[in-house]
Amino acid sequence: MLVNPPPEARTRGLAPGSAAAWPGQATGRAAGQPTEQPAGLAAGQPAEQPAELAAGQPAELAPGRPAGLPEPLAALRRTAVMGICNVTPDSFSDGGRHLELAAALDHCQQMLAQGADLIDVGGESTRPGAARVSADEELGRVIPLVTDLVALGAVVSVDTMRAAVAAAAVDAGASVINDVSGGLADPAMAGVMAAAGVPVVLMHWRGHSDQMDGRDRYGDVVAEVAAELELRVEATLAAGVAAEAVVLDPGLGFAKAGASNWPLLANLDRLSALGFPLLIGASRKRFLDPARGPDPLLAGRGPAGRDAATAAVSVLAAMAGAWCVRVHAVAASAAAVRVAELAQLAGPNRDRSSNRARSASNRRQDGSMMA
Repeated sequence: MLVNPPPEARTRGLAPGSAAAWPGQATGRAAGQPTEQPAGLAAGQPAEQPAELAAGQPAELAPGRPAGLPEPLAALRRTAVMGICNVTPDSFSDGGRHLELAAALDHCQQMLAQGADLIDVGGESTRPGAARVSADEELGRVIPLVTDLVALGAVVSVDTMRAAVAAAAVDAGASVINDVSGGLADPAMAGVMAAAGVPVVLMHWRGHSDQMDGRDRYGDVVAEVAAELELRVEATLAAGVAAEAVVLDPGLGFAKAGASNWPLLANLDRLSALGFPLLIGASRKRFLDPARGPDPLLAGRGPAGRDAATAAVSVLAAMAGAWCVRVHAVAASAAAVRVAELAQLAGPNRDRSSNRARSASNRRQDGSMMA
């Protein structure tokens, strides 16, 4: 069970006049309050080593990952790579390229060949300012591709905010439900997640695409994102979803147009301390291309020019023990997470992902969360 924050903390750190301005707003962390550390770390002590390390045996890299994944994904010891397939005419990076089923299927097969561990299929753009499509339109875009990918033996995630689309995709063989609204956009989503019994991704979200940029207001972005994610976890678990099935996504780029993203990437350990595996989706997002920033090597490249920066984020995420990175350009990030794996296995902190997973499991069991 998660720890509910005190009522007096529920609007700390927010911009004046912004309290209760959106569903799932931060409700439990004073701005700048330090994160609770696992036992031993608060005193500056090294994390307890697993038995195999004490015996001098090599450690296995084990990012926290959800229960219920199919093989071989369930046995993966490194950060997974999720390839993105937008079956849409208007996605910010590749809108229209994969709208037809044949083109989408060919693209997915290319990503699998380049090292994608699973494919995330979406039929509705969530770029800033995007208009919603009908449920029938979304179903018509998503379900044929999910069906064909499953027939090929691919592991498929469905990227949707609609319960009906999630249910139909799981019926067609999807193995993961990825809801960028964390269950807020459709009240029926949590029930579908519970009935499906598959891993679910809950992303930090403050509103639909036509609203989110105006909600990029934080006192302490890490604390507020963590608190708002805790609320989504509480609601999801109350609906019957198993805690072991939950993955959290800090929602880079969603109600975080620019500078708000960097503290989240710099503090992934604080988000991991919530006790759930992490999915990081930075791919090609505009904060990686700061047009008014000081570095001309990053500025003005446009979505397709941000793949090198995306791969760098994949390294950061993998080194922090994230379960998965969600990317458009698979090959670079597939290499990046493998480099991170080799570095972790060879380094003095090679066991930290395993320790983090153990600590997270312990916190879920005893109810202790970030304080």
